[in-house]
Amino acid sequence: MAQSRRVERVAALIRREVSELLMSGIKDERVHHGMVSVTNVEVAGDLQHCRIFVSIFGSAEDREVAMAGLQAASTYVKGELGRRLKMRRTPEVVFVLDRGLEKGNTVLGLLQRLETERREREEPQAGADEADPAADTDSDS
Repeated sequence: MAQSRRVERVAALIRREVSELLMSGIKDERVHHGMVSVTNVEVAGDLQHCRIFVSIFGSAEDREVAMAGLQAASTYVKGELGRRLKMRRTPEVVFVLDRGLEKGNTVLGLLQRLETERREREEPQAGADEADPAADTDSDS
């Protein structure tokens, strides 16, 4: 139980530090092609490996370029984590593109499109009722 709490604590610290590095520490311009944010960090139980999940807002090309920059910066990130967190052994860092937000945005877009189509189908029917004098019998009273 204490082991899992330790791993969770290390993951939270890594997430905070990598988020900070993304804002001001990584100089590789490729990383800044899209808006990059850390969505999750998974650390192995032995603390030897770390997967950092990132979401990249931008075009497919921006995501590709930013991921290449992040992968190139992984050695720098590992070094910075070792220095900042003062760990005996710093885990190997691997960046993974998290498509969860992208999929969520796609679903939201589809739902909005369906809602728009539903409203467009309903509008002509509502307009027909207003123009039909027979449907308006109680308004003269």
